[in-house]
Amino acid sequence: EKMKSHHMTPLKCFLQYPSALKLVLYQQFKFFLNLYFLVVACSQFVPSLKIGYLYTYWAPLGFVLAVTMVREAVDEVRRCRRDKEMNSQLYSKLTVRGDHNVTHPDDIIHNQRIPADMILLRTSEKTGSCFIRTDQLDGETDWKLRIAVACTQRLPALGDLFSISAYVYAQKPELDIHSFEGNFTWEDCDPPIHESLSIENTLWASTVVASGTVIGVVIYTGKEMRSVLNTSQSKNKVGLLDLELNRLTKALFLAQVVLSVVMVALQGFLGPWFRNLFRFVVLFSYIIPISLRVNLDMGKSAYGWMIMRDENIPGTVVRTSTIPEELGRLVYLLTDKTGTLTQNEMVFKRLHLGTVSYGTDTMDEIQSHIIQSYAQVSSAQSNGNSASSTPSRKPQPPAPKVRKSVSSRIHEAVKAIALCHNVTPVYESRVNGVSTEPESTEADQDFSDDNRTYQASSPDEVALVRWTESVGLTLVNRDLTSLQLKTPAGHILTYYILQIFPFTSESKRMGIIVREEATGDITFYMKGADVAMASIVQYNDWLEEECGNMAREGLRTLVVAKKSLTEEQYQDFESRYNQAKLSIHDRALKVAAVVESLEREMELLCLTGVEDQLQADVRPTLELLRNAGIKIWMLTGDKLETATCIAKSSHLVSRNQNIHVFRPVSNRGEAHLELNSFRRKHDCALVISGDSLEVCLRYYEHEFVELACQCPAVVCCRCSPTQKAQIVRLLQQHTDNRTCAIGDGGNDVSMIQAADCGIGIEGKEGKQASLAADFSITQFKHIGRLLMVHGRNSYKRSAALGQFVMHRGMIISTMQAVFSSIFYFASVPLYQGFLMVGYATIYTMFPVFSLVLDQDVKPEMALLYPELYKDLTKGRSLSFKTFLIWVLISVYQGGILMYGALVLFDQEFVHVVAISFTALILTELLMVALMVRTWHWLMVVAELISLGCYLASLAFLNEYFDLSFIMTRVFLWKVCVITLVSCLPLYIIKYLKRKFSPPSYSKLSS
Repeated sequence: EKMKSHHMTPLKCFLQYPSALKLVLYQQFKFFLNLYFLVVACSQFVPSLKIGYLYTYWAPLGFVLAVTMVREAVDEVRRCRRDKEMNSQLYSKLTVRGDHNVTHPDDIIHNQRIPADMILLRTSEKTGSCFIRTDQLDGETDWKLRIAVACTQRLPALGDLFSISAYVYAQKPELDIHSFEGNFTWEDCDPPIHESLSIENTLWASTVVASGTVIGVVIYTGKEMRSVLNTSQSKNKVGLLDLELNRLTKALFLAQVVLSVVMVALQGFLGPWFRNLFRFVVLFSYIIPISLRVNLDMGKSAYGWMIMRDENIPGTVVRTSTIPEELGRLVYLLTDKTGTLTQNEMVFKRLHLGTVSYGTDTMDEIQSHIIQSYAQVSSAQSNGNSASSTPSRKPQPPAPKVRKSVSSRIHEAVKAIALCHNVTPVYESRVNGVSTEPESTEADQDFSDDNRTYQASSPDEVALVRWTESVGLTLVNRDLTSLQLKTPAGHILTYYILQIFPFTSESKRMGIIVREEATGDITFYMKGADVAMASIVQYNDWLEEECGNMAREGLRTLVVAKKSLTEEQYQDFESRYNQAKLSIHDRALKVAAVVESLEREMELLCLTGVEDQLQADVRPTLELLRNAGIKIWMLTGDKLETATCIAKSSHLVSRNQNIHVFRPVSNRGEAHLELNSFRRKHDCALVISGDSLEVCLRYYEHEFVELACQCPAVVCCRCSPTQKAQIVRLLQQHTDNRTCAIGDGGNDVSMIQAADCGIGIEGKEGKQASLAADFSITQFKHIGRLLMVHGRNSYKRSAALGQFVMHRGMIISTMQAVFSSIFYFASVPLYQGFLMVGYATIYTMFPVFSLVLDQDVKPEMALLYPELYKDLTKGRSLSFKTFLIWVLISVYQGGILMYGALVLFDQEFVHVVAISFTALILTELLMVALMVRTWHWLMVVAELISLGCYLASLAFLNEYFDLSFIMTRVFLWKVCVITLVSCLPLYIIKYLKRKFSPPSYSKLSS
């Protein structure tokens, strides 16, 4: 059944629902600034409070709301289009008509997204397997193997799905996307068939079918789907600059009320003084500039556009346009390791057998051993086959323990690495030299080496299988029940997969039980982290030491072991394992207990070392950030040794710095002792594990954070995603500094969303982090330019813009106060109607907004001297001190302009308005010029346009100006004198300040 599509234009989508409009209006009027102006504008409907024309107050408010709502509407329309595109996708439903007539569906096909959480019943592959991509769910781009329910896959025809009586038991909806427990029961067969269902039988919504076509039965929809349950409402981030300006706005409102009370008091509280008080509040309402938010919002959009247009950081995307200034205020940078500082590209570097170690330069020795050993095996087999055509299935009695030769140990180790994994070789069908979609391996596929790619859920596993291929043992085919290896001589060895135990973060290991076709031998192979494997393998005296050595080299280590099983041992294990898998209560614990019964006294084969290469220019970038005064914390799920090694190799910890490794602590007393020993260390980096961190935070949260914040660098290893977010929140609570989190995987999303500023990298682990972040970059090295150049400029420009817009309101309010006080404290407006609207818009808007193009130093200089960034964290560009300086400037200039005009006016009042208003416009244009540090051609154009607009509009302002007087020389010299007296002292002060106390940036530019 195809879903009916509801046609709706995106604009209707925004306007049809009043709730959307209500929400936008609520978001606007919850800001003190807008609510205040709404009250002032509404007061103009009361005749006794009316001052001037209605449009003087409603036009600016309407303009502000229109700009914001248009921006909201554009975002909403984009969202609506995306939703429509997703919701109008057509899927096919399997239905029965009449007497079991089946409408043949198109299934869910290759590259199509799954619409709801399903259990996989059938696939187009004979083996019952398919691959899916889960990039939108967990951030991983690697393919995952999924398996159909065996009894439904075996049904001869599709229509037979309707002829059976079966049901699915599914656990209640849960958050965990990596686990599922359920049962499939086929009732109407004798005896009833029960099959356990696990994560391997599921297709979660939002995943993509990567190979073949699938048919499934839906188990969860709507809010019960895993993807919806894992969608957290991200907090609405507000920049520190916005909060500071909001505080200043409240201070201005207080000043306005005080000024109004003073005016009424000087009147002597005569008559209806309360009404007069409100009239004065309305009269001085321009102290608080309504255009402040519009200017800042438009500025933020301009900064975002500049960031995305920067050719030096291609592919950068601004997803949250409200906080670009935050990039210029950062003190703490919390970074992931794998895929962020490193490339997540694994290269096999080391094989250790206990007595002998092989590195990249001695791999050819391993290759010759493999060729030699497989030549001996094939000759032995051919001799054996001539004597007896059927190989004996009876297990051989265990041979007496003798010291194996190096060659046989290498042979065993390489074979174990080639068999113990979850990797699938995928071959591309080539048609006339053009590659088509990858398919699973079939008998008629082209098995040539250049046509093969490997797919697995871990890049480590792919690196290991690629290495076995390079030394001569190649994985050529794999399905659900078997895998095939090709020897150096080209012989195909087949192994039947009896059981597979996937890797989990709890067990930290994976295992596989295989039966060799040629000999019938059953072997249990296992590989995993050294912490998990140390207790499983037989006693040895080298494993722990060598793991430490490899970790110090920055290698990721895996321990490989094996155990030979007899037929009886395996049959006993299989029956217990299947029984545990069908249990409904505590299934995971029972299954783990059965598997652990096998994991005893395993033979240690080898230790492998894989290197995760550093990202391009990581070292200079971290050096740059450190010089800028940014403290870097590395939060990783990796083990302590590897994390420490990457911290050293990436220069996160500088060469001459000591490292304090926080000993594992489990209770309050141990934590207290360890914190005391750490307190005695000075200027050293801290390395701590997630478990120890949790204990410290439980008992000594304040003390620990205080000590950690003094460190030049902190490394937290074995961190869970929730712990990463917790650390971010701790820094926000205990320090008033701004935090930034950067990561590339789904496990970094919670940290990115918790930070004041989140940066995501589009990496090997998918796009989940970059989609959840405020800023998305393609490489870690781009963060240097993003912070030092764009972050610094955004903050300094917005600080200047915000204060100048406030100055523009304060200067006209000062003039109004002087005017009212001279004319017996009358609540009469100085400028009315269009003059007030024009002053805030066309006469001064363009030059003031052009301040977003200003810069104090060139980008190259900002990158060369990152110390310039350190000044910004003190917040000196926008503080109560700078604000008070602007207040003094506004009072001085407003007083000069008004008194000057009153002293120089001739007979008529109208001349005061003409002289003072013209001088005001010229003063504002000159003040913009005074503030500019680097001229841009658009700034000059903006100044000329504004001046031109004012001069052109004089012809139409007969209501306010006497045109015959404006054309006289008297008018010109009076305006010039007043403007000169208001601006010249400020120019002189600026010159003297630059000469005797120059700012740091001017020393560099000179």
